[in-house]
Amino acid sequence: MNEMKLYREFFRYVVPSMFAFALSGLYGIVDGFFLGNELGDSALAAINIAYPITALIQAIGTGIGMGGAVQYTILKAQGREEEKARCLGVTLQVLTAAAVLLTPVLIGSNSMLLKLLGAEGKLLALGEEYIRIISLGTIFQILGTGLVPFMRNMGGAMLSMIAMVFGSLLNIGLDYLLIWLLPYGMTGAAIASVMGQAGAFGVSLIYLLGKKEKIVWRKDTVHYLKKIFLTGCSPFGLSFAPNITLILVNLSAVRYGGNFAVTAYAPISYITFTIMMLLQGVSDGCQPLVSFFYGKGEKRNAKNIYTMSRNFSLLIGVICLLLLMVWGKESVEFFGTSFEVTAYVVEILPFFLVGMVFAGLSRAVTSYFYATEQNKKAYGMIYGESIILFLLLLAIPAAIGIQGTWLSVMVSQILIALLGQGMIILSQK
Repeated sequence: MNEMKLYREFFRYVVPSMFAFALSGLYGIVDGFFLGNELGDSALAAINIAYPITALIQAIGTGIGMGGAVQYTILKAQGREEEKARCLGVTLQVLTAAAVLLTPVLIGSNSMLLKLLGAEGKLLALGEEYIRIISLGTIFQILGTGLVPFMRNMGGAMLSMIAMVFGSLLNIGLDYLLIWLLPYGMTGAAIASVMGQAGAFGVSLIYLLGKKEKIVWRKDTVHYLKKIFLTGCSPFGLSFAPNITLILVNLSAVRYGGNFAVTAYAPISYITFTIMMLLQGVSDGCQPLVSFFYGKGEKRNAKNIYTMSRNFSLLIGVICLLLLMVWGKESVEFFGTSFEVTAYVVEILPFFLVGMVFAGLSRAVTSYFYATEQNKKAYGMIYGESIILFLLLLAIPAAIGIQGTWLSVMVSQILIALLGQGMIILSQK
């Protein structure tokens, strides 16, 4: 494939994926906007502490769906139609089973999970009100996020974006109705999020049924389950990694800065999460192409797609850095924070923006590894970042206080990006 055609294919997949992921990140942000402006700093902090539970549900769906979609694309590239149909059938079974099993577990452990995440007092009560409804909607979130990778890998990149647009608009409309017009507060925000995911799932299901793809049930289940799991651990980790950061930083913030630091980190986490979703959209958007070329044995084209992904991610990170250096204050005020919180967030925001530039590089590397079945390297990138951050948070804040918490995030992202580039160079040799 010539270079110009390769670029066209790259942007045909990546641009819709970017916007789809950015819109998926809006679910928590929209809730934070409406609740922060209506109920104040406590509601904003409660959503920030509780959101990793929501993100875990969605990451499970993404991991299973992407694991199946990668195998599906490789088999498709190799012309193995019967095996491709089996892979699709097994993935759908696993998504459904995960939703059915996870729902009662979450319902029974909401309070315990929130306490582990650092919630107490008023924040705990608000978080429980929110997560109770989120848990009941687990099936929509897992199936919705799990079907999106298949839509994209079946050639429906634009329709996957439309599904997320529809879900996001439904979420925004219901947030406005249930929080601002009707006094349902945290419960209203949770209902809006679940219904938004249900809307996205509905569009995905219609697309899958319309494609009339052959699905084979109950054949070689164990074989494909193993492959889906081994590949899916990477996109699961990549999807949930921002929330591991959120959990670790919240716990460090509570210890070294109290509730004020947790509240200050809430708008930062929303802003950086949006950027992270854009970057993940780039890396996941190029995955169908990388997996397809890998399956056909065209490794040079697969590497070229990775290079495009790396460069484009770097460009997006730099643009976001420059924009938020100019409009950082306005971005923070969007969430209805108090004057004191806003002033402090603007002061520490550059730590996180610099880290986002390097985060784009590491995500491009990780996506390339799991798209080409280099699972161990992908695991090292994804889970290595969390380990590095954990170790830094043990050392730096203890030495210099709460500023060390913010500094640790940036340093961990720089280190893992450098590690990723080193792994790429070694793999090329």
